[in-house]
Amino acid sequence: MADAASGDALSFAVDAIYAKSIRDYYRLNMNWYVRNSGPGTSPTSTGGMVPIGLTVDSNNVVTSGTFANSSFFLENDVFNQTTDYWNVNPNMHWAPRDGLKVDAQLNYGHSTFFREQPQFDFQTSAQSGVAVNYQDTGGQQPVITPNVDLNNPGLGWKWYRVNVSNVRRTTTTKGAHVDVTLGDDTNIRTGVAYDEAARTIRAFDNSAAFQTSVCGATCNGLSGSVPNSQVAQYLQPLHITNFGHLTSDPFGYSSFIQPNLAALEAATNYAFYRDTAPQTRGPVTGGPTGDIVERTAGAYIEANAHTPLLDRKLHVNLGVRYFHTDQKVTSPIQVASGLIDQTVTQGYEDFLPSFNTSWDVMQNLKLRASASRSITRADAGQLLPGTTFSDPSAQIASAGNPDLKPFTSTNIDIGGEFYTGGLGYVGVALFRKNVDGFTLNQQSTVPFSSLGIAFSDLTTTQQQAILGRPGGVDAATVTITKPVNLQNLVLKGVELTWQQPLDFVLHGLGFSANGTHISQSSDSGLFAPGVAPYSYNVQGYYENYGVSLSLNYVWTDKTVSLNPPQNNLPVGLIADKRGQLDLSLGYQLPFLGNALRVTLDALNLTNSPLRTIFGYENAPYSVYYPGREVLLGVRASF
Repeated sequence: MADAASGDALSFAVDAIYAKSIRDYYRLNMNWYVRNSGPGTSPTSTGGMVPIGLTVDSNNVVTSGTFANSSFFLENDVFNQTTDYWNVNPNMHWAPRDGLKVDAQLNYGHSTFFREQPQFDFQTSAQSGVAVNYQDTGGQQPVITPNVDLNNPGLGWKWYRVNVSNVRRTTTTKGAHVDVTLGDDTNIRTGVAYDEAARTIRAFDNSAAFQTSVCGATCNGLSGSVPNSQVAQYLQPLHITNFGHLTSDPFGYSSFIQPNLAALEAATNYAFYRDTAPQTRGPVTGGPTGDIVERTAGAYIEANAHTPLLDRKLHVNLGVRYFHTDQKVTSPIQVASGLIDQTVTQGYEDFLPSFNTSWDVMQNLKLRASASRSITRADAGQLLPGTTFSDPSAQIASAGNPDLKPFTSTNIDIGGEFYTGGLGYVGVALFRKNVDGFTLNQQSTVPFSSLGIAFSDLTTTQQQAILGRPGGVDAATVTITKPVNLQNLVLKGVELTWQQPLDFVLHGLGFSANGTHISQSSDSGLFAPGVAPYSYNVQGYYENYGVSLSLNYVWTDKTVSLNPPQNNLPVGLIADKRGQLDLSLGYQLPFLGNALRVTLDALNLTNSPLRTIFGYENAPYSVYYPGREVLLGVRASF
């Protein structure tokens, strides 16, 4: 609303949104059982896999061989997920006079999430004559060729494990912000803010009771509602016979069985165990649990000015921000009487200065420089201390770290642009970031006794796996991944950009190109994951007569995903180099007042896979083919 007599302007607005998401999906894996495949090392042991005729390369990576007495297990995960979210954001703008503006806003958001994740897993029988021929002599992944038909329900499948695991998450955010601007082109801005975020994650697991009911306490399948003798009637062939067709390289088999989930859930009374699942420290399917409350209060002041320098305009921005954060992390821990909540609190504060300047050296040349100090808080999930095993034999685990501190970065950027006319320019930027306390996941091997988890709290499968190791519980070790604060990480780099319209060739035609080189160093020799040393992006485009067309190619060099060691090997997990080509096309239909626009997006035209490796090119960890994706749409404006 506005007061016409005084000229004051006062306006109010409210933004609100509600969303509901129901996502049910199904993941089916056929695994060749290699870890713990020796005799007596786990309750699911095959009785001793026998390698025959192995060959290795200079890095001791196996390149070929035959593995007699092998075993496969079918792992299927069902994810039934429901999310509700709503947010309301009232705001106000007030301009009582020229050169004075006040902006204020409140926000409140709330979301709930529930995931139901049952598992029904099966394996081939030990000593049943299953053998595998293994070849890793080239291509994106090794070729694993069994001597049996994995798509045969009558192969002699038996129980491997069952799980009943649910997760509930509730998130609430709220805050208030006030900003005041004094002046117009040259001005001073100041403001205060308060934000609060609370997240609760709780897990409910009934796997032990469900396993005993379905296939016996150790899942030997000799008793229960569905004994091994009846397993075959709940399995069926997978009717997708071209599994793996997205890859041009073979991988050994193209189809395998799938369970009849509806029949299994009915026969095992699954719904009862799901609905009566008790709370646990963490679901067997992974992820820490607990509560995190974070409250942050802050204030800032900044000045913006313009002044001539050698008859050319110099733009200056100078400011500082102060904040104080209080954190409370609560996690369930196991004691003799059951689960109790343990709470850890911490607080921190800091001043974050910043300086930015740009100088119009010439009409078509601009130089820039900036310096700042910034802060990045640890991911909320990393603060929860819960230890979770990611495998049934309790060998691989992950844990959070409630003592994680935010990491700070001192940033320096120098660069400039030379404008070639219109929207065209060539730019260069040099940058350096000194990061203190960078958070990354570090892997180590520790005694099981150091985890603070009672042996009696493990599943029966995990207990037997530990007892089967040499030395038993006292000597058992676990490979655990835990986030830590890395000291003194330095990133330096250069970025080159060229954007050029080609209207002199064809009106609306043009291209853009961007390339970046980044180098890293640290006192510990560890690096920030996901930072590629080289990357570039090239795009050609045309926009005219209601037509928009762009062809975009993005290339990223190899990057460190996880620092060494990984899986007890002295190598890191590396994301392989990758390029992706995308096409985007749009056309404004010449009727109905140009209200309709047809769009076509074709992604990953070259079918590039996402691939990770254990240090060496022929030691793949995962290969994922997202395939080509084509999206056709119609947009309307009215």
